This record gives sequence, C-alpha cells and structure tokens, in this order.
Amino acid sequence: MNASPYRFRLAEPADVDALWQLEKTCFSHDRLSRRRFKHWITATTGLLIVARNSTDKIVAYALIWCHRGTRLARLYSIAVDQSTRGTGLGKALLLEAESRAVAQGRLYMRLEVAKTNHVAIALYEKLGYRVFGEYLDYYEDHSDALRMQKRIVKPLANESRPQMPWYQQTTEFTCGPAALLMAMVNQDDQVIMDAAHELAIWREATTIYMTTGLGGTHPVGLALAAEKRGFAAEVWISSDSALFVDGVRSESKKRLMTLVHDGFMAEAVKKCLQIHKYAITVQDIDECLKNGFALIVLISTYRLDGRKAPHWVAVSGADQHCFYLHDPDLDEDQLAIDAQHVPIAREDFDKMVSFGAIRLRTAVAVRKRA
Repeated sequence: MNASPYRFRLAEPADVDALWQLEKTCFSHDRLSRRRFKHWITATTGLLIVARNSTDKIVAYALIWCHRGTRLARLYSIAVDQSTRGTGLGKALLLEAESRAVAQGRLYMRLEVAKTNHVAIALYEKLGYRVFGEYLDYYEDHSDALRMQKRIVKPLANESRPQMPWYQQTTEFTCGPAALLMAMVNQDDQVIMDAAHELAIWREATTIYMTTGLGGTHPVGLALAAEKRGFAAEVWISSDSALFVDGVRSESKKRLMTLVHDGFMAEAVKKCLQIHKYAITVQDIDECLKNGFALIVLISTYRLDGRKAPHWVAVSGADQHCFYLHDPDLDEDQLAIDAQHVPIAREDFDKMVSFGAIRLRTAVAVRKRA
C-alpha cells in the first residue's frame, strides 16, 4: 500500500464527537447520526476506520459494512475533511479499507456515489471500481447514484455469470415464486416479473403451511409451474418424506401438507418431470450453469441473519471461489445492491444449501424449451 502521512485505526467510543463534527462539516444531507456512529463502532458486521493527522486529529473516516454470510463488503460512507483535500488521503483511506475488508475474507467491495460527484467517481475508477448500475432519486436531494464494484482480490478468469435480472419479492412468503421469476426471465426476457405473476405461481406451488405465517413453496410445485409456462425443469430433492412438516406442530396441518406433497409428486409423474432423488452437489450446480440452465436453490438463512428459515434464492453466477446469489428478500437496512449477485464462498454455500433437521437439499433448474 502507498505510504501515507496519516495513521489509520478502528474507531473507538471516544471518537463519536469528532466523527459527528466531521460528518456535519462534510455533508449537508444523508448524514449518519451520533447514534449510528455508536452502533457501527461496536457492530460485528462493520469496520469504522478513522484517519488521524500529525496532531492526532480525526480528519477522515470510512465505514465498511461486511455482509454476514457472504464475501461482500460495502463502502457504506466515507468522509474526508476539506483541509486534507489533494493530499492523497482519500485514496490511502480507501486502500486501507479494502485491505481490512480482505482480511475479513471479503472478495468484493461495492459502493454508491452521486452521479454529479465527478472527483469521487474519477478516484474510484482509478482504483479499479466499475459501474454496474444506478439508482434514480437516491439521495435526500433527489439526485441519482451510480453503483460501483471492485474485486478486491485477484480477479478470476473463469467466472460464469448468467444475465439474470433481479426481482424483489412483494410478500414475506413468496421468495420461491420471486426466485423462479428471475430464473425464467434469465431464459426468456418476455416473462413478466410482477406481483400478479408472483402470486399466481405461489398459489400453484404453495405447501399450505409453514412454521409461521402463510405457506412457502414446494420445489416440485415450482417446477410444475415452470413447466406450465413453457420451460423444461429438473428438481433435486434429498428426502422422500413430505417437506417442511418438521417445523409444524399441528398433526392436522401435517396431514394436509403431506397430501399436498403427495399431490405434487403424483402430478410430477404424470407430467414426466425429471426428479433427482438425492442431495444436489456443487458439481451438479456447476453442470447446470454450464449447460445453460437457470437455477434456484433452497437455503437456510442462518448464516445470513441468524434465523433458521427456509428461503429460495436464484443462482446468478459461479467461479472457482464463489457462487453468486440473487436474493429476492431485503432487510429494512439493505439496498437492492446488497441482494444482487452476492458472493458466497463455495464451502459456505455447501453448508447454506442444507435446511432443517433432515438436512434437506433441494433445487430447481429451468431452461426454455426449444
């Protein structure tokens, strides 16, 4: 890393006042509050790095959000005191942030920057960041933002990245239909991604009940919905038993879920749906992507949010280090950028695609019929 006259360290509770003064000096809107600075200083998912000058004054900070369960980091905020402009502090601070993110096992850094901030954009581009999208009306002053990304470890030449648009689920219980919509649009851009289509698929594929709330979706139900819409589909299921009943206490609900499961399996036989009755492997996923399929997989959210909930995601790419996911669900403090093409290390992904006491592994691959 280039030599710098500034010293860097992680922020401490005693820095809050100085950080808040710097924030007010640098920004007239979209400011972090004192409370948020206190939060990020102790947050396990954050790196709040401060830069000090020769008099030990804090003259800049960079806040990095390390997304749980992924290999993704995001430059959440960066501020540099006007008195240090032109000294190379911004570049040195960003390189320091990248280095610390790499030490945390992150492979990518993402950020947002105002389209009108040409100085910052030029710096990011010089350091290897590339635009991969934009947000309209993003900031409080209604200005637009560019989305930029950099691979902060050595790039790989063999990444497989399907051209897959991202879609956000419109309900708490339709992650399966939302993921399937992304997979189908990857194969046929005429497929409509909207709430009406999402709910129509859910009605066709629902398991009726889940541990809480309305029913989730069954892999065979999703595959049958894809077949109905003109796609060839294959399913992997590692269990012969009715799915998702372990989390339901009511015996009557279990019986209904078993009836639905049996109905889906019978319909699959009738439609000659290809079902692989074994746990899908990372090699199977690589083969599907290589052969032009779009794939959705059921994961346990434990490694992402600490909960053990079943959740459908779409596989948006792969390389020798990672699988990449389009997650249709957003937490309250997330942006769409945080759920798109999210890198998951292969060893982490292999554990993530296992749900419940029976370690269920299931996936659906779809391809447009010729």
